[in-house]
Amino acid sequence: MNIKQRISEKIQKSILNLGIPTKYLNKIYLTSHAKIGHYQINGIVNISQKLKINALKLSEKIIKELKKENFYNKMNISSPGFINIFLKQEWLSNKLEELITCSRLKISKQEPKKIIIDYSSPNMAKEMHVGHLRSTIIGDVMARTMEFLNHNVMRVNHIGDWGSQFGMIIAYFKKDYKNYKSINPSLKKIETIYQKSKKMYENYQLFKDLSKKCLVDLQNNDKNCISIWKDIIHKTIKNNEQIYQTLNVTLKNKHILGESFYIRFIPNMIEELKSKNIATQHQGKIIIYLNEIKNKKGKPMGVTIQKKDTRFLYSTIDLACLKYRVKELKADRIIYYTDTRQKQHLQQIKIISEKAGYISKKCTLEHHAFGMILSKDKRPFKTRDGKLIKLKKLIEKSINKAKTIIKIKNPHFNNKKILKLSKIIGISAIKYSDLSRKRETNYIFDWKNMLSFDGNTAPYIQYTYTRIYSIIKKSKLKTEQIKGKIVLNKEIEIKLSIKLLQFEEIILEISKKGNPHILCTYLFKLASIFCKFYEKYPIIFAKKISIRNSRLKLSILTSRIIKKGLNILGIQTLKYM
Repeated sequence: MNIKQRISEKIQKSILNLGIPTKYLNKIYLTSHAKIGHYQINGIVNISQKLKINALKLSEKIIKELKKENFYNKMNISSPGFINIFLKQEWLSNKLEELITCSRLKISKQEPKKIIIDYSSPNMAKEMHVGHLRSTIIGDVMARTMEFLNHNVMRVNHIGDWGSQFGMIIAYFKKDYKNYKSINPSLKKIETIYQKSKKMYENYQLFKDLSKKCLVDLQNNDKNCISIWKDIIHKTIKNNEQIYQTLNVTLKNKHILGESFYIRFIPNMIEELKSKNIATQHQGKIIIYLNEIKNKKGKPMGVTIQKKDTRFLYSTIDLACLKYRVKELKADRIIYYTDTRQKQHLQQIKIISEKAGYISKKCTLEHHAFGMILSKDKRPFKTRDGKLIKLKKLIEKSINKAKTIIKIKNPHFNNKKILKLSKIIGISAIKYSDLSRKRETNYIFDWKNMLSFDGNTAPYIQYTYTRIYSIIKKSKLKTEQIKGKIVLNKEIEIKLSIKLLQFEEIILEISKKGNPHILCTYLFKLASIFCKFYEKYPIIFAKKISIRNSRLKLSILTSRIIKKGLNILGIQTLKYM
């Protein structure tokens, strides 16, 4: 049920009846404007100027046409030509009744498309750190949203399993798998070795040369190199899998399709790019020059896809990856979740792919970039010694902080309850704190606000859900047992009903732009309106049974939408807190 769309369709019908050309329909739009009406029609002034008609007179004509419809209670005009709409209680009530009898809350299924969502995508040989959080959980919200709307979603965890770090680590062991196996390093130790080998690579030419050779040997399937590589990958994936499970993220091992998968396609692709005169050989390297992007000297940007020593680069793999996704997987839409620093890289890949004919006209390529998590000093969120905070440590800290708060608020809870609650609340708080921020912007990490039971936080919305669950449980009535229609006598009930009917509008907005913060804002506002409603008016103790039943239905709908909304965010609801 998309209330905005329903009203917009009626407005467009009225405008067409007035003989206004269809090309002006997209200039009319509907906005929520609670202070002067439930909704407001904007864009009339723009049309009146184009048609050289008085805006107020045009507004009056539109109102006259709209009066043939039955969705409004009253309409008035604000100067210079805005139409304010007050919705009819009976119309709202009928729409709510449709929602409560539908398991999907009247949210329409879309025509299915194949959508590839590339998210999380951590590098191997390292533990996941706080910088991986945003890609992982924002991408997961998009995957859940598109599946709910009936699309064929292919999650892809494009792990960095073929980079220069493997050449360095293998060189550190001098290609000796027996030496590596005897040490059998943990992932933490592997990361330490990588950091040491990186410094050696930067400072010692002999080690640098050996690292490059080891990487070429790896790309050529050297037995020892492959054995070390496989062990590193296995240990990293196992560690990451535990984090995904803890975060309630839907990525599984079956979704992993790393850089190494595409290596087999690269030689033929390079020959193809050369034959199409897109790639050219220059001083032993194979380069693609892009007139669309200029370098610092104002000349066409050169993108190297193969080094002199035959090593492939990050760009080469991403080109092969994109070609595979379009040509073999037949994607209709490909969405990348990476930080803003990848903008130019993905732009280059897109331009080259278009030149080569790898992207079909029906396939859209989108980069849903996100900002960074910052400390209070507005620098990247790190430990005191300057290292990036490990994601596992961040999760543990949040769970422990939640445990402390729960013990204070509920001293009578046993340890089992406390552990269960602290895990759910602690993880939910981290996720919601991130998801509630605008995707494109940086934000400052704040423990105090994140775990608050007040304001726009996960605990506040979860607590609202438990409150409603308690009300419904006390009523001892199932939805199908609640007789009578929803009656909207109070202004807060009308406000709540309009907010409930806006849920589909929010879900569709996420599906277009991948901005989870709008769902967080919506759920917070919905929870806030319900809490005001609950504090002001009795529900199960209402004097009239008809009023009690009506308010119970509103409560049930609110709980269902909160639960579905939090589920899309990958956040669990609780029956007690």
